[in-house]
Amino acid sequence: MPDAWHRHAVLLAHSTGTQVITFVLRPTMSYRAIELDVPTAWLGVLGASFAIAPLLLALPAGHAADRYGERRMAVAGALLLTASAVAFTAFGHTVPGLVAAGILLGTGHLGSVIAQQALVANTTEHGRHDTAFGHYTFAASLGQAAGPLMISLLGGDGSIPDTGRIFAWSCGLGVLLLVLSALLPRSAPAARTRAESGDLRSLLRLPGLAHALVTSCVVLSAVDITLAYLPALGTEHGLTASAVGLLLTVRGVASMASRFFLGHLARLVGRRRLLVGSTLAAAVAMVLTPVSMPLWALAALLLVAGFGLGVGQPLTMSWLAESAPAGMRGRAMSLRLVGNRTGQLVIPGAAGLVAAGLGAGGVLLVTALSLGWAGVAARRLPVDP
Repeated sequence: MPDAWHRHAVLLAHSTGTQVITFVLRPTMSYRAIELDVPTAWLGVLGASFAIAPLLLALPAGHAADRYGERRMAVAGALLLTASAVAFTAFGHTVPGLVAAGILLGTGHLGSVIAQQALVANTTEHGRHDTAFGHYTFAASLGQAAGPLMISLLGGDGSIPDTGRIFAWSCGLGVLLLVLSALLPRSAPAARTRAESGDLRSLLRLPGLAHALVTSCVVLSAVDITLAYLPALGTEHGLTASAVGLLLTVRGVASMASRFFLGHLARLVGRRRLLVGSTLAAAVAMVLTPVSMPLWALAALLLVAGFGLGVGQPLTMSWLAESAPAGMRGRAMSLRLVGNRTGQLVIPGAAGLVAAGLGAGGVLLVTALSLGWAGVAARRLPVDP
């Protein structure tokens, strides 16, 4: 039992470390671009340099994790994340250098998370995936919160942080992640016996797969849209920046809480009922968010929305892990990742076009409607894979 807890702790530390490095380097890359007087339009290109890798390489990465093992994939991901930090340090004084380092960052992040998710899927007992993926995504959320905090600690007091110092420290974080990668457990060989013979078509034929992927990508896009448009909504309603920051913190903490207790919640109300109910609750909360109200009431809505949005990702991971054939779970997780990234690229833009002229409230309303649709679609998921 102590050995099992040790392996679990290493995996959670690896998840947190991956997200810390990513959420330190991504905003720092933008700050460096501002230092270089890069036109605003180019900031989108820099963002795309990170996002393009998951779209193009996710399925091959999932196959590699299934075939060669999760620990090798995790080591490769950590090497690429460390290489990205080195590239930012050495070549980040030019736009091509920033783009190249951003591609390395996106590829390293991809390799790391595919390895982590496949490892959780392959080393967890059947029936305990809800708890395992809840804890895994909780650790990832912790890293996403800690990354920006490190920018505050290392960057100094200026409006633009000391990017060179942050890049240098990130190299050290990459080395630490490499050590954690080498300490990760291996899944049993039996979990990978079908990696050679399985093909993607067998995954695509899984009952309920489309509904799981739709729910996952809509929920993740709703999180991104909330982060992007809540500050704009706060400006429209005359809220201070600190009040908006408090609201975003409430949302984030609520998501972390739902993930930490996910296993207990799923056992209490049932996986499918929890997924449908949490998604619909988040949709209702987002419908009401644009309405003018006291700050405490808005915070209560963000608490409900955050709790509901925190459930979608780990529950769909858990469902896929128990549905996918042995030896194909890496590809199952990568397929979900492709759907998520596609949704992150398409849905926010579509919401903005549909809600043109309606302001931030209109975008949140369209997002709420898409969440409601995803919640209804999730009703068609099989109760037990």
